[in-house]
Amino acid sequence: MSIAPIGVFDSGLGGITVLKELVQRLPQEDFLYIADSGHCPYGGKSADQITARARAVTEALLARGAKLIVVACNTATIAAIETLRAEYPVSFVGMEPAVKPAAARTYSGVIGVLATGASIAGEKLHKLIREHAGGVRVITQPCPGLVERVELGDLNGPQTRALVEEYTAPLLAAGADVLVLGCTHYPFLRPLVAEVVGPRIAILDTGEAVARRTEALLQAEGLLVVSPLPGKVQWFSTGDADGMAIIASRLWGKTVQVEALSD
Repeated sequence: MSIAPIGVFDSGLGGITVLKELVQRLPQEDFLYIADSGHCPYGGKSADQITARARAVTEALLARGAKLIVVACNTATIAAIETLRAEYPVSFVGMEPAVKPAAARTYSGVIGVLATGASIAGEKLHKLIREHAGGVRVITQPCPGLVERVELGDLNGPQTRALVEEYTAPLLAAGADVLVLGCTHYPFLRPLVAEVVGPRIAILDTGEAVARRTEALLQAEGLLVVSPLPGKVQWFSTGDADGMAIIASRLWGKTVQVEALSD
């Protein structure tokens, strides 16, 4: 057993969707959450830029005692997780778009993946599609602007709705009956996406699977906390900590205090 905290990071607030699943599954654990808001979004950055930020945030988490790190960002996972695993002495859990379960679920033979441009440009996503799509047609749809809408706390306003309608329309027109939310920010938009696409379209994300994988790794490494007492979450931001606290409190469901981190 190790009472050290679990580190979680994202380019911004999207990783809160993963953190919620982690806390639900591992309520006895302490967590450190870093939003790299000073460099958000990652979606338009090069792989080298994203990797540099992932290193910086990883080092900040390790300096605060993280025993395992969850890369709660699809874009950072695709660009940087293999580098992180090679360079640092703790285990990393990354995000993997739900292509395999989507392929198993589709009736039409067409699935859509909503993701950032950087995720779609990365080889990791396309390798996942080649290995797990099973002959199903997979359409990847970049979604510029959606991360920024979530960062602003705009989950159902007219601008956000217009973007969701724009990005889902070609997928529906192509016959997709399953949509994969390939960015940790996007589950915050699930109610809006469901409203736009209708009840016949399945919508999948991978937060719960990441929480299961994290628990399994902690058990395997003898790091799982066994305690009846609830853990705590500490919040950090490389951007506007006060501004993040306002929106993070809304997304988390209760008031949080955010500490500012320098780059």
